[in-house]
Amino acid sequence: MNKAATLVPPQVMTRPGLGQSLKSRQLTMMGLGSAIGAGLFLGSGVGVKAAGPAVLVSYLVAGTLVILVMRALGELAAANPNIGAFSVYAQKAFGKTAGSTLGWLWWFQLVVVIAAEAVGAAGLLATVIPGLPVWLLSLVFVTVFTAVNVAGVRNYGEFEFWFAILKVVAIAAFILIGAALIFGWLPAVASPGLSNLFGNGGFAPTGVAGIASALLVVVFAFGGTEIVSVAAAETQDPVRSVGKAIRTVVWRIMVFYIGSILVIVTVVPWDSEELKSPFAAVLGVARIPGAEAAITLVAVVALLSALNANLYGASRMVYSLAERGEAPTALTRLNRSKAPARAVFASVAFGVGSTVLELFFPGQVLPLLLNLVGSTVLVVWTSVLLSQLVLRRRADRDGHVLPLRMWAFPYLTYLAMAILATIFVLGFLDPGARTQLLSTFALTAGIAVACRLAERNRSRKTGALSKD
Repeated sequence: MNKAATLVPPQVMTRPGLGQSLKSRQLTMMGLGSAIGAGLFLGSGVGVKAAGPAVLVSYLVAGTLVILVMRALGELAAANPNIGAFSVYAQKAFGKTAGSTLGWLWWFQLVVVIAAEAVGAAGLLATVIPGLPVWLLSLVFVTVFTAVNVAGVRNYGEFEFWFAILKVVAIAAFILIGAALIFGWLPAVASPGLSNLFGNGGFAPTGVAGIASALLVVVFAFGGTEIVSVAAAETQDPVRSVGKAIRTVVWRIMVFYIGSILVIVTVVPWDSEELKSPFAAVLGVARIPGAEAAITLVAVVALLSALNANLYGASRMVYSLAERGEAPTALTRLNRSKAPARAVFASVAFGVGSTVLELFFPGQVLPLLLNLVGSTVLVVWTSVLLSQLVLRRRADRDGHVLPLRMWAFPYLTYLAMAILATIFVLGFLDPGARTQLLSTFALTAGIAVACRLAERNRSRKTGALSKD
């Protein structure tokens, strides 16, 4: 047989008994839902204020980067569906320290964000239903989604599927209402035409600098899509499911993001104070009653969906680290639902602790932690591209044919790396982003040193045992 015609057999690295009951539809919607969060519903106005209508360019650049990163990650995940995902791929490409560093970095990012999402969702809901204590709502949210994750992957997948459906329906309705408003189809409501797109300073009122500034804001809104590669190992048909999810998620994200932003910048002037809540601003122009409350509730759903997804991702990553000897082996224990309950509890414990501290010291704990992990997504995406570059060349050298291949390799991988490099450079030129990047780099370096020392300690113990 021609060696070049052989196929790399998928290696689903899961512990015996770990649930593999996620359906393809759930995986696809998880990837879509994890990228459609409060960053779009509430944070998109920041990008519009920075670049004006030209924020569309920022979204196109960031979207292109996400598509390329997801395709590269899809190539890796289809060849080796693994619960540790990009952490395992980094280990295969660059060694144990690189893999464990990336795994712990991502885990730390998620558990911090879990706390922020619980507090954020509680705060938003309290504005719609006054009188509800934020701390109590936050505790309820964390408790409910801990129970969901402990109950098994099927339950988690179904919750996340319907959360994503709600967000997708909300965005689709928003785009339709926006289109009707722009084309003058709404009765008794004047169409804004295209005056907001090209008037009031033009399409790019703040120039290239504004587009670059918006890019720094926009790129983080797409974070979360990488969870598809983690969840792929718990699907019934990993290779087929991850391929389908990667192919469908990226273009749907682009349609919803670009469609929503196009409506916003066409309907609302880019320098309007109403952009603090851009979706509510558009619905207000369309004279939709109860718009602000409705968008707030959608944002609550978006935050809770992200909390659910992040708790799942964090528990699976620390479970994978434990399997590889990089975390306590007790975290690999499964409950009757075939869920790593101890890994779930360990992941949520940090979030609960952070939430309690934030409630006692409001505005001090979470901002500090979020600043540390704010640029983590850039580190993860960089590792994905570097791992794909190394492992793809290794597979080609050995004559392996991969189930899902990166387009135009290695040129599009290099293009994605160039876009990432540009974002890093722009970040260091911006004082606020520079602080965040340096904090993330310091955190990454600290984790790497700790992982390297732990690895050496294990090697010494192994050597001592072998001598005995």
